[in-house]
Amino acid sequence: MGDRELVPAPGEAPVRSLRVALLGSRGIPARYGGYETLMEELAARLAERGFEVTVYCRSHSTPAGLTSYRGARLVTLPTVRRKHLDTPVHTLLAAWHAARQGFDAALMVNSANALFVPILEAAGIPTALHVDGIERRRAKWGPFGRAVYAISERLASHFPSAMVTDAEVIRRHYEEAYGCPSTAIAYGVDPEPVPAGETLERLELEPRRYLLYVSRFEPENNPHRVVAAYRALDTEIPLVMVGGAPYAGRFIAGFTAGSDPRIRYPGPIYGPGYRELLTNALAYIHATEVGGTHPALVEAMGYAACPLVNDTPENREVAGPAALYFQARHPTTLTALLRQVIEDPEAARRFGADARRRTLVRYSWETVVLAYERLFLALASRRAVAAAEQPP
Repeated sequence: MGDRELVPAPGEAPVRSLRVALLGSRGIPARYGGYETLMEELAARLAERGFEVTVYCRSHSTPAGLTSYRGARLVTLPTVRRKHLDTPVHTLLAAWHAARQGFDAALMVNSANALFVPILEAAGIPTALHVDGIERRRAKWGPFGRAVYAISERLASHFPSAMVTDAEVIRRHYEEAYGCPSTAIAYGVDPEPVPAGETLERLELEPRRYLLYVSRFEPENNPHRVVAAYRALDTEIPLVMVGGAPYAGRFIAGFTAGSDPRIRYPGPIYGPGYRELLTNALAYIHATEVGGTHPALVEAMGYAACPLVNDTPENREVAGPAALYFQARHPTTLTALLRQVIEDPEAARRFGADARRRTLVRYSWETVVLAYERLFLALASRRAVAAAEQPP
């Protein structure tokens, strides 16, 4: 089968069902972070387009007995629940399983998984590797973890059939550091506003009368500095800290112990409850230091929450002029912005409206999935051509 038969017009269903594997994340339903959100939205929307999608899931992250979700097939495999082993052990098992399934193409996420790409490529499955930011810069990794990611960056530039970066800043990094081209595909949002209801009532919140932070509670996401900045305020407006982290108990205890009663720590929240918090927040605080395009920032902007954003090149690429910027390493700069939006909620509303407009133009799941559709079709065409060239 040649390229012409495999590649339809953009947005049209392929002439046959392409079989695609998604692996390297915790799996779906999304209950952790950006990779999982990407996997869920991508799997569901590709399935709607006629693709046969298989998502590899970790046993500790997926409801027991769940074999399909939103049109995608789920394969749940075990792993070792340790900080440095969880991802590589599961991805190794997933790659070995996928290699025997005859997929037309695969998407693997996380640059640390680059080592396992050759398993799929050797089985004739062209694989795209999605790299999320420059992982070796994350504060949560010690010397060993940083060394692994430094090596993985180099492997990522050689092993896969294609590389996906989620921001222009990250695309340039791989091109300049390794001479490796990549396709920049960001994350998306299709806002579904949820009026104030059960979640706000449970957390004792009022619409447009609370500040919202959403992220994993890890050092490079600066939850401790957000808390410090807020505690310096004389206000009754609550701060809602949504998130957690599986291997960061000591770090989390350091900024939650003896907590200010104005601060709510509800843990991770997903689905309608999460959308309800985004819909009704006065402002959203985005304090990440590392990474490319962060889904939580894109989502908050799509829901018209006024973005207060840590000033990094990646974050400015996403939010542009539709945000107010602070320096996370200097919490007093965030304190000043929090005071500003509390004292002038109408200005905060205008920034939120600008953020929503920017997001709807630049970040939609329809655009994102169309880009992945084209990528998978191109990879599948390459596989078909290679198979046709094999001697009988």
